[in-house]
Amino acid sequence: MKSINRFVYRSSRQVGLNAVFGRMEFGWKYEIIGLVLFAVLWGLISFFIFTRPQFSQFKGFLPGPTFNALVDAFQNSGFWLSAFASLRRILVGIFIASVIGFPTGIIIGFYPTLRGLSYSPLQFIRMISPLSWMPIALLLFTSFESAIYFLIVMATICPIILNTTIGVLNINPQWIRMALNQGASDTQLIRTIIIPSSLPHMLTSLRLALGVAWIVLVPAEFLGVSSGLGYLINDARDTMEYDKLMAMIIAIGILGFILDRFFQKLQHKVNWS
Repeated sequence: MKSINRFVYRSSRQVGLNAVFGRMEFGWKYEIIGLVLFAVLWGLISFFIFTRPQFSQFKGFLPGPTFNALVDAFQNSGFWLSAFASLRRILVGIFIASVIGFPTGIIIGFYPTLRGLSYSPLQFIRMISPLSWMPIALLLFTSFESAIYFLIVMATICPIILNTTIGVLNINPQWIRMALNQGASDTQLIRTIIIPSSLPHMLTSLRLALGVAWIVLVPAEFLGVSSGLGYLINDARDTMEYDKLMAMIIAIGILGFILDRFFQKLQHKVNWS
């Protein structure tokens, strides 16, 4: 006889990562004000530090030189080639992690035995710094591109699995009970209730994975590749072009913000559909 005891939460209103990353409570005015305040804070701190005589060589970190370098970069085809290379690595890595992580998270959330068995291994892997896999990636893969994909997958797969599992556990048990009373099988439950109801949490996991992927990508691009924003940052550091270095950091923030906003809009649409 089927049971809904696999769903350990009795209420559909559970606190999860989606509570923070899946909501759009404020308008664009607040976002603009927040960005302006951030820019002012950056300007004040950098002006206070980098205008001192002992830090005069780092004046490139000031907003003015950084903005000029960013404008020059936008007019340079080499920058866009590197930006597209980084975006390709991010999206391919997250896609691979999603293909593995979404089904795994659904199964773990659906079957309590698997949830118990997988808890310790997932927590163990989650606590390992993704960059610590870099030597292994360089040994296992013949190309640096494949090694970077591997590092991004290792960095993002745990957030995807765990938040997808949270989405499954947050499903209203009443829906499961009604489906079971009508004779639904596990496969039918997963296809018709579990997956549609977990979509907001899946999209949240993609947004979380996006931030983690950028953290891993930049140092990964320091090694062996001749394109990517991480490569440009490393090159600017070696040539002591600090305005260009800061411009690349700002460019990463802009690209990441645009991608995150895309996922946020998609998530908002799913929540209202």
